[in-house]
Amino acid sequence: MIQPTSKRLVIVVRADPVICGHSGEARNLAEVALTRGFDDVRIVTWPLDRLEETGLPLKPLDTVLPYSPGITVERPAPVGGYKIPDGRYLAGMVGRLVELFTDGVPTVAMSLYLHPHTTAVADALRIARSTGLPVNVVTIAEAVGSDITDVVRSAVDHGEFGAAAAVLSTYLSQDVCVAVSQYTKDVIVASAAELDAMYGTAFAAQCEERVRISYPAIDTSAYLSLDEAETEAVLEARGLARGEYVLYLSRLQKAKGVDDLIRGFAASEACAHQTLVIAGRGPDLPYFRQVARRTAARNRIVFLEDVGDEEKPHLMAACSAYVLPSKPAPEFTETFGIALVEKMLAGGGPVITCATGGILEAVGDTAVVVPSGDPSALTVALNVCVAGLDEADHEWWQARAREHAMQFDRVNVFDRLFALVDEVAGVPAAARIA
Repeated sequence: MIQPTSKRLVIVVRADPVICGHSGEARNLAEVALTRGFDDVRIVTWPLDRLEETGLPLKPLDTVLPYSPGITVERPAPVGGYKIPDGRYLAGMVGRLVELFTDGVPTVAMSLYLHPHTTAVADALRIARSTGLPVNVVTIAEAVGSDITDVVRSAVDHGEFGAAAAVLSTYLSQDVCVAVSQYTKDVIVASAAELDAMYGTAFAAQCEERVRISYPAIDTSAYLSLDEAETEAVLEARGLARGEYVLYLSRLQKAKGVDDLIRGFAASEACAHQTLVIAGRGPDLPYFRQVARRTAARNRIVFLEDVGDEEKPHLMAACSAYVLPSKPAPEFTETFGIALVEKMLAGGGPVITCATGGILEAVGDTAVVVPSGDPSALTVALNVCVAGLDEADHEWWQARAREHAMQFDRVNVFDRLFALVDEVAGVPAAARIA
Protein backbone atom coordinates (compact mmCIF):
# COMPACT_ATOMS: atom_id res chain seq x y z
CA MET A 1 0.00 0.00 0.00
CA ILE A 2 1.36 3.43 -0.97
CA GLN A 3 1.69 5.73 2.02
CA PRO A 4 0.29 9.26 1.59
CA THR A 5 2.79 12.10 1.45
CA SER A 6 3.20 13.77 4.85
CA LYS A 7 5.59 16.60 3.98
CA ARG A 8 6.86 17.91 0.64
CA LEU A 9 9.75 20.10 -0.47
CA VAL A 10 9.53 21.73 -3.89
CA ILE A 11 12.64 23.39 -5.31
CA VAL A 12 12.32 25.53 -8.43
CA VAL A 13 15.67 26.03 -10.14
CA ARG A 14 17.74 25.67 -13.31
CA ALA A 15 18.67 22.08 -12.54
CA ASP A 16 21.04 19.55 -14.10
CA PRO A 17 22.38 19.33 -16.71
CA VAL A 18 23.01 23.09 -16.50
CA ILE A 19 26.61 23.84 -15.49
CA CYS A 20 25.85 26.01 -12.50
CA GLY A 21 26.76 25.66 -8.85
CA HIS A 22 23.19 26.35 -7.83
CA SER A 23 21.86 23.37 -9.74
CA GLY A 24 24.17 21.33 -7.51
CA GLU A 25 22.94 23.28 -4.49
CA ALA A 26 19.36 22.28 -5.29
CA ARG A 27 20.41 18.65 -5.56
CA ASN A 28 22.18 18.84 -2.19
CA LEU A 29 19.25 20.45 -0.39
CA ALA A 30 16.94 17.83 -1.91
CA GLU A 31 19.12 14.97 -0.70
CA VAL A 32 19.28 16.30 2.86
CA ALA A 33 15.52 16.91 2.90
CA LEU A 34 14.98 13.15 2.65
CA THR A 35 16.77 12.78 5.99
CA ARG A 36 14.83 15.61 7.64
CA GLY A 37 11.27 14.32 7.42
CA PHE A 38 10.39 15.25 3.83
CA ASP A 39 9.08 12.16 2.08
CA ASP A 40 8.33 13.85 -1.25
CA VAL A 41 10.94 16.10 -2.84
CA ARG A 42 10.33 17.69 -6.23
CA ILE A 43 12.81 19.66 -8.32
CA VAL A 44 10.75 21.63 -10.84
CA THR A 45 12.84 22.86 -13.75
CA TRP A 46 12.93 23.40 -17.50
CA PRO A 47 12.56 20.91 -20.37
CA LEU A 48 15.86 19.73 -21.82
CA ASP A 49 15.09 21.04 -25.30
CA ARG A 50 14.44 24.50 -23.89
CA LEU A 51 17.73 24.47 -21.97
CA GLU A 52 19.56 23.54 -25.15
CA GLU A 53 17.87 26.38 -27.04
CA THR A 54 19.00 28.97 -24.49
CA GLY A 55 22.70 28.38 -25.13
CA LEU A 56 23.36 27.70 -21.44
CA PRO A 57 26.45 25.50 -20.86
CA LEU A 58 25.23 21.96 -20.24
CA LYS A 59 26.94 18.84 -18.96
CA PRO A 60 26.76 15.73 -21.13
CA LEU A 61 23.66 13.91 -19.90
CA ASP A 62 25.55 10.67 -19.30
CA THR A 63 27.80 12.41 -16.73
CA VAL A 64 24.95 13.60 -14.48
CA LEU A 65 24.68 11.53 -11.32
CA PRO A 66 21.26 10.05 -10.47
CA TYR A 67 19.11 11.42 -7.65
CA SER A 68 18.13 9.33 -4.64
CA PRO A 69 14.73 7.61 -4.58
CA GLY A 70 12.21 10.08 -3.23
CA ILE A 71 13.50 12.95 -5.37
CA THR A 72 11.56 13.59 -8.56
CA VAL A 73 12.83 15.96 -11.25
CA GLU A 74 9.88 17.47 -13.15
CA ARG A 75 10.23 19.35 -16.42
CA PRO A 76 6.73 20.68 -17.19
CA ALA A 77 5.93 20.89 -20.88
CA PRO A 78 5.10 24.27 -22.42
CA VAL A 79 1.46 25.29 -22.50
CA GLY A 80 -0.02 26.91 -25.61
CA GLY A 81 1.11 27.26 -29.20
CA TYR A 82 3.65 29.25 -31.15
CA LYS A 83 1.67 32.47 -30.70
CA ILE A 84 2.86 32.58 -27.07
CA PRO A 85 6.61 32.46 -27.77
CA ASP A 86 8.16 32.72 -24.30
CA GLY A 87 5.32 32.44 -21.82
CA ARG A 88 4.52 28.85 -22.76
CA TYR A 89 7.28 27.37 -20.61
CA LEU A 90 6.57 29.59 -17.64
CA ALA A 91 2.87 28.73 -17.96
CA GLY A 92 3.75 25.04 -17.83
CA MET A 93 5.87 25.55 -14.71
CA VAL A 94 3.24 27.68 -12.93
CA GLY A 95 0.53 25.19 -13.81
CA ARG A 96 2.44 22.28 -12.33
CA LEU A 97 3.20 24.26 -9.17
CA VAL A 98 -0.50 25.06 -8.77
CA GLU A 99 -1.21 21.33 -8.84
CA LEU A 100 1.45 20.65 -6.22
CA PHE A 101 0.17 23.46 -4.00
CA THR A 102 -3.52 22.48 -4.00
CA ASP A 103 -3.56 18.89 -2.78
CA GLY A 104 -3.40 19.82 0.90
CA VAL A 105 0.06 18.33 1.47
CA PRO A 106 2.19 20.47 3.84
CA THR A 107 4.77 21.97 1.51
CA VAL A 108 7.87 24.14 1.60
CA ALA A 109 8.48 25.75 -1.80
CA MET A 110 11.97 27.13 -2.40
CA SER A 111 13.00 29.09 -5.47
CA LEU A 112 16.58 29.76 -6.54
CA TYR A 113 16.85 32.78 -8.88
CA LEU A 114 14.24 35.43 -8.29
CA HIS A 115 13.28 35.80 -11.91
CA PRO A 116 11.62 33.77 -13.24
CA HIS A 117 11.55 31.11 -10.51
CA THR A 118 10.30 33.14 -7.54
CA THR A 119 7.87 34.81 -9.92
CA ALA A 120 6.55 31.37 -10.87
CA VAL A 121 6.13 30.35 -7.22
CA ALA A 122 4.37 33.62 -6.32
CA ASP A 123 1.99 33.35 -9.27
CA ALA A 124 1.25 29.69 -8.55
CA LEU A 125 0.54 30.37 -4.88
CA ARG A 126 -1.78 33.26 -5.70
CA ILE A 127 -3.67 31.06 -8.16
CA ALA A 128 -3.72 28.09 -5.78
CA ARG A 129 -5.28 30.20 -3.02
CA SER A 130 -7.93 31.48 -5.42
CA THR A 131 -9.16 27.96 -6.18
CA GLY A 132 -10.64 27.33 -2.76
CA LEU A 133 -8.71 24.06 -2.55
CA PRO A 134 -6.56 23.25 0.52
CA VAL A 135 -3.23 25.15 0.37
CA ASN A 136 -0.55 24.65 3.05
CA VAL A 137 2.64 26.22 1.68
CA VAL A 138 5.62 28.08 3.17
CA THR A 139 7.90 29.82 0.65
CA ILE A 140 11.65 30.49 0.61
CA ALA A 141 13.22 32.71 -2.06
CA GLU A 142 16.97 32.60 -2.54
CA ALA A 143 18.75 35.36 -4.45
CA VAL A 144 21.82 33.73 -5.97
CA GLY A 145 23.36 36.88 -7.42
CA SER A 146 22.87 37.17 -11.16
CA ASP A 147 19.15 37.68 -10.59
CA ILE A 148 20.16 40.92 -8.87
CA THR A 149 23.32 41.90 -10.73
CA ASP A 150 21.86 41.07 -14.14
CA VAL A 151 18.17 41.89 -13.66
CA VAL A 152 17.59 44.41 -10.88
CA ARG A 153 20.83 46.34 -11.23
CA SER A 154 20.45 46.44 -15.00
CA ALA A 155 16.86 47.65 -14.69
CA VAL A 156 17.94 50.37 -12.26
CA ASP A 157 20.81 51.42 -14.54
CA HIS A 158 18.44 51.73 -17.49
CA GLY A 159 15.66 53.47 -15.56
CA GLU A 160 13.33 50.50 -15.92
CA PHE A 161 11.39 51.05 -12.72
CA GLY A 162 8.71 48.45 -13.34
CA ALA A 163 11.06 45.55 -14.00
CA ALA A 164 13.19 46.26 -10.91
CA ALA A 165 10.13 46.81 -8.71
CA ALA A 166 8.57 43.56 -9.93
CA VAL A 167 11.60 41.47 -8.95
CA LEU A 168 12.05 43.11 -5.54
CA SER A 169 8.35 43.07 -4.69
CA THR A 170 8.01 39.41 -5.63
CA TYR A 171 11.10 38.57 -3.58
CA LEU A 172 9.74 40.32 -0.50
CA SER A 173 6.35 38.62 -0.91
CA GLN A 174 7.90 35.29 0.07
CA ASP A 175 7.86 34.04 3.66
CA VAL A 176 11.64 33.74 3.93
CA CYS A 177 14.12 35.77 1.88
CA VAL A 178 17.76 34.68 1.74
CA ALA A 179 20.86 35.55 -0.26
CA VAL A 180 23.82 33.28 -0.97
CA SER A 181 26.39 35.71 0.50
CA GLN A 182 26.72 38.98 2.34
CA TYR A 183 28.02 40.46 -0.90
CA THR A 184 24.78 39.45 -2.64
CA LYS A 185 22.68 41.00 0.12
CA ASP A 186 24.72 44.22 -0.10
CA VAL A 187 24.06 44.38 -3.86
CA ILE A 188 20.33 43.82 -3.26
CA VAL A 189 20.11 46.60 -0.68
CA ALA A 190 22.23 48.99 -2.76
CA SER A 191 20.15 48.39 -5.90
CA ALA A 192 16.94 48.81 -3.90
CA ALA A 193 18.27 52.06 -2.42
CA GLU A 194 18.98 53.41 -5.90
CA LEU A 195 15.43 52.55 -6.93
CA ASP A 196 14.06 54.20 -3.81
CA ALA A 197 16.06 57.38 -4.47
CA MET A 198 14.86 57.55 -8.06
CA TYR A 199 11.17 56.77 -7.56
CA GLY A 200 10.33 57.25 -3.87
CA THR A 201 9.77 53.54 -3.18
CA ALA A 202 10.69 51.85 0.10
CA PHE A 203 12.40 48.60 -0.87
CA ALA A 204 15.86 49.08 0.67
CA ALA A 205 14.78 49.12 4.31
CA GLN A 206 12.65 46.02 3.79
CA CYS A 207 15.52 44.18 2.10
CA GLU A 208 17.97 45.19 4.84
CA GLU A 209 15.61 43.89 7.51
CA ARG A 210 14.30 40.73 5.88
CA VAL A 211 17.08 39.29 3.73
CA ARG A 212 19.25 36.78 5.59
CA ILE A 213 22.35 34.88 4.50
CA SER A 214 22.21 31.20 3.51
CA TYR A 215 25.41 30.02 1.88
CA PRO A 216 25.21 27.39 -0.89
CA ALA A 217 24.88 23.77 0.24
CA ILE A 218 27.74 21.50 -0.84
CA ASP A 219 28.05 17.72 -0.62
CA THR A 220 31.36 17.57 1.23
CA SER A 221 31.36 13.75 1.21
CA ALA A 222 31.93 13.78 -2.55
CA TYR A 223 35.29 15.52 -2.05
CA LEU A 224 36.65 13.99 1.15
CA SER A 225 38.61 10.73 1.46
CA LEU A 226 38.87 10.14 -2.27
CA ASP A 227 40.10 6.75 -3.41
CA GLU A 228 43.67 7.28 -4.63
CA ALA A 229 43.49 4.41 -7.09
CA GLU A 230 40.39 5.94 -8.65
CA THR A 231 42.13 9.32 -8.84
CA GLU A 232 45.07 7.73 -10.63
CA ALA A 233 42.70 6.02 -13.06
CA VAL A 234 41.00 9.35 -13.84
CA LEU A 235 44.38 11.01 -14.43
CA GLU A 236 45.63 8.19 -16.61
CA ALA A 237 42.50 8.35 -18.76
CA ARG A 238 43.10 12.09 -19.27
CA GLY A 239 46.85 11.75 -19.88
CA LEU A 240 47.63 13.73 -16.72
CA ALA A 241 49.93 13.17 -13.73
CA ARG A 242 49.44 14.17 -10.12
CA GLY A 243 50.92 17.56 -9.31
CA GLU A 244 51.85 18.27 -12.92
CA TYR A 245 48.91 20.39 -14.03
CA VAL A 246 47.21 23.65 -13.11
CA LEU A 247 43.42 23.41 -13.12
CA TYR A 248 40.58 25.74 -14.00
CA LEU A 249 37.16 24.09 -13.70
CA SER A 250 34.12 26.33 -14.02
CA ARG A 251 31.93 27.98 -16.61
CA LEU A 252 33.80 29.40 -19.59
CA GLN A 253 32.99 33.08 -19.83
CA LYS A 254 35.17 36.16 -19.96
CA ALA A 255 34.16 37.40 -16.51
CA LYS A 256 35.85 34.32 -15.04
CA GLY A 257 39.26 35.65 -16.14
CA VAL A 258 40.31 32.55 -18.07
CA ASP A 259 42.19 34.65 -20.64
CA ASP A 260 44.20 36.22 -17.79
CA LEU A 261 45.00 32.74 -16.49
CA ILE A 262 46.18 31.56 -19.91
CA ARG A 263 48.54 34.50 -20.26
CA GLY A 264 49.75 34.23 -16.67
CA PHE A 265 50.39 30.50 -17.05
CA ALA A 266 52.28 30.96 -20.33
CA ALA A 267 54.64 33.45 -18.63
CA SER A 268 55.28 31.31 -15.53
CA GLU A 269 58.75 29.77 -15.32
CA ALA A 270 57.60 27.34 -12.64
CA CYS A 271 54.90 26.08 -15.01
CA ALA A 272 57.27 25.38 -17.88
CA HIS A 273 56.74 21.65 -17.40
CA GLN A 274 53.14 21.87 -16.26
CA THR A 275 49.91 21.49 -18.24
CA LEU A 276 47.06 23.97 -17.93
CA VAL A 277 43.75 22.10 -17.85
CA ILE A 278 40.73 24.29 -18.64
CA ALA A 279 37.61 22.26 -17.87
CA GLY A 280 34.07 23.35 -18.55
CA ARG A 281 31.72 24.72 -21.16
CA GLY A 282 30.44 28.18 -21.86
CA PRO A 283 29.85 30.91 -24.43
CA ASP A 284 33.47 32.10 -24.61
CA LEU A 285 35.17 28.75 -25.23
CA PRO A 286 36.12 29.66 -28.84
CA TYR A 287 37.68 32.93 -27.64
CA PHE A 288 39.75 31.17 -24.96
CA ARG A 289 40.95 28.60 -27.48
CA GLN A 290 42.10 31.46 -29.68
CA VAL A 291 43.93 33.14 -26.78
CA ALA A 292 45.64 29.84 -25.95
CA ARG A 293 46.78 29.29 -29.56
CA ARG A 294 48.52 32.65 -29.52
CA THR A 295 50.76 31.80 -26.54
CA ALA A 296 54.05 29.94 -26.41
CA ALA A 297 52.36 27.45 -24.06
CA ARG A 298 49.70 26.44 -26.59
CA ASN A 299 50.90 22.82 -26.67
CA ARG A 300 50.56 22.60 -22.89
CA ILE A 301 47.00 23.90 -22.64
CA VAL A 302 44.20 21.33 -22.70
CA PHE A 303 40.46 22.05 -22.91
CA LEU A 304 38.08 19.45 -21.43
CA GLU A 305 34.39 19.87 -22.23
CA ASP A 306 33.10 16.58 -20.82
CA VAL A 307 34.14 16.48 -17.16
CA GLY A 308 31.36 14.84 -15.16
CA ASP A 309 30.30 14.98 -11.53
CA GLU A 310 32.23 11.84 -10.55
CA GLU A 311 35.46 12.91 -12.25
CA LYS A 312 35.57 16.49 -10.95
CA PRO A 313 36.76 15.84 -7.37
CA HIS A 314 39.66 13.70 -8.59
CA LEU A 315 40.88 16.35 -11.01
CA MET A 316 40.71 18.92 -8.22
CA ALA A 317 42.54 16.71 -5.72
CA ALA A 318 45.55 16.04 -7.93
CA CYS A 319 46.28 19.50 -9.41
CA SER A 320 49.33 21.57 -8.49
CA ALA A 321 47.11 24.66 -8.17
CA TYR A 322 43.50 25.57 -8.83
CA VAL A 323 42.90 29.01 -10.32
CA LEU A 324 39.63 30.97 -10.55
CA PRO A 325 40.62 34.58 -11.41
CA SER A 326 37.11 36.04 -11.65
CA LYS A 327 36.71 39.75 -12.25
CA PRO A 328 33.67 42.02 -11.93
CA ALA A 329 31.71 42.46 -15.15
CA PRO A 330 28.30 43.94 -16.01
CA GLU A 331 26.97 40.59 -17.16
CA PHE A 332 28.33 38.49 -14.27
CA THR A 333 30.01 38.82 -10.90
CA GLU A 334 31.00 35.85 -8.76
CA THR A 335 28.61 36.11 -5.82
CA PHE A 336 30.10 33.22 -3.85
CA GLY A 337 32.34 30.63 -5.52
CA ILE A 338 31.00 27.10 -5.09
CA ALA A 339 33.77 25.54 -7.19
CA LEU A 340 36.36 27.10 -4.88
CA VAL A 341 34.85 25.41 -1.85
CA GLU A 342 34.68 22.08 -3.67
CA LYS A 343 38.38 22.38 -4.51
CA MET A 344 39.26 23.29 -0.90
CA LEU A 345 37.51 20.12 0.25
CA ALA A 346 39.20 17.89 -2.32
CA GLY A 347 42.77 18.84 -1.39
CA GLY A 348 45.51 19.27 -3.96
CA GLY A 349 47.51 22.42 -4.53
CA PRO A 350 46.56 25.88 -3.26
CA VAL A 351 43.66 27.93 -4.57
CA ILE A 352 44.57 31.11 -6.45
CA THR A 353 41.72 33.57 -6.88
CA CYS A 354 40.66 37.22 -6.72
CA ALA A 355 38.73 39.31 -4.20
CA THR A 356 35.76 39.64 -6.53
CA GLY A 357 32.16 39.67 -5.35
CA GLY A 358 31.58 37.10 -2.62
CA ILE A 359 34.70 35.02 -3.25
CA LEU A 360 36.39 35.94 0.02
CA GLU A 361 33.35 34.64 1.90
CA ALA A 362 33.93 31.29 0.21
CA VAL A 363 37.70 31.04 0.76
CA GLY A 364 38.27 33.10 3.92
CA ASP A 365 42.02 33.49 4.42
CA THR A 366 42.88 30.08 2.99
CA ALA A 367 43.64 31.07 -0.62
CA VAL A 368 46.26 33.05 -2.51
CA VAL A 369 44.42 36.22 -3.53
CA VAL A 370 45.67 38.36 -6.43
CA PRO A 371 44.29 41.49 -8.14
CA SER A 372 41.65 40.73 -10.79
CA GLY A 373 42.47 41.33 -14.44
CA ASP A 374 46.25 41.04 -13.81
CA PRO A 375 47.98 38.18 -15.67
CA SER A 376 51.39 39.12 -14.25
CA ALA A 377 50.07 38.70 -10.69
CA LEU A 378 48.82 35.25 -11.66
CA THR A 379 52.29 34.43 -12.99
CA VAL A 380 53.87 35.35 -9.65
CA ALA A 381 51.26 33.36 -7.71
CA LEU A 382 51.75 30.32 -9.93
CA ASN A 383 55.52 30.50 -9.49
CA VAL A 384 55.08 30.47 -5.72
CA CYS A 385 52.37 27.80 -5.55
CA VAL A 386 53.86 25.40 -8.08
CA ALA A 387 57.57 25.62 -7.19
CA GLY A 388 57.83 27.56 -3.94
CA LEU A 389 55.93 25.29 -1.54
CA ASP A 390 57.25 22.08 -0.01
CA GLU A 391 55.15 19.12 1.13
CA ALA A 392 54.64 20.56 4.63
CA ASP A 393 53.42 23.85 3.14
CA HIS A 394 50.94 22.00 0.93
CA GLU A 395 49.59 20.02 3.87
CA TRP A 396 49.20 23.21 5.90
CA TRP A 397 47.24 24.94 3.10
CA GLN A 398 45.07 21.87 2.57
CA ALA A 399 44.16 21.46 6.25
CA ARG A 400 43.20 25.11 6.71
CA ALA A 401 41.21 25.21 3.49
CA ARG A 402 39.29 22.04 4.28
CA GLU A 403 38.45 23.20 7.81
CA HIS A 404 37.05 26.48 6.46
CA ALA A 405 35.07 24.73 3.72
CA MET A 406 33.31 22.30 6.07
CA GLN A 407 30.94 25.05 7.25
CA PHE A 408 29.26 24.78 3.83
CA ASP A 409 28.43 21.10 4.22
CA ARG A 410 24.93 20.53 2.91
CA VAL A 411 23.57 19.17 6.19
CA ASN A 412 24.82 22.20 8.11
CA VAL A 413 23.42 24.59 5.51
CA PHE A 414 20.06 22.83 5.35
CA ASP A 415 19.66 22.83 9.12
CA ARG A 416 20.65 26.50 9.40
CA LEU A 417 18.23 27.42 6.62
CA PHE A 418 15.29 25.67 8.25
CA ALA A 419 16.24 27.07 11.65
CA LEU A 420 16.02 30.44 9.92
CA VAL A 421 12.56 29.50 8.67
CA ASP A 422 11.61 28.82 12.30
CA GLU A 423 13.10 32.12 13.43
CA VAL A 424 11.50 34.24 10.74
CA ALA A 425 8.14 32.54 11.08
CA GLY A 426 8.19 32.77 14.86
CA VAL A 427 6.99 29.19 15.17
CA PRO A 428 8.61 25.87 14.31
CA ALA A 429 8.62 25.28 10.55
CA ALA A 430 7.11 21.85 11.10
CA ALA A 431 4.17 23.45 12.86
CA ARG A 432 3.66 26.01 10.11
CA ILE A 433 3.29 23.30 7.51
CA ALA A 434 1.68 20.65 9.69
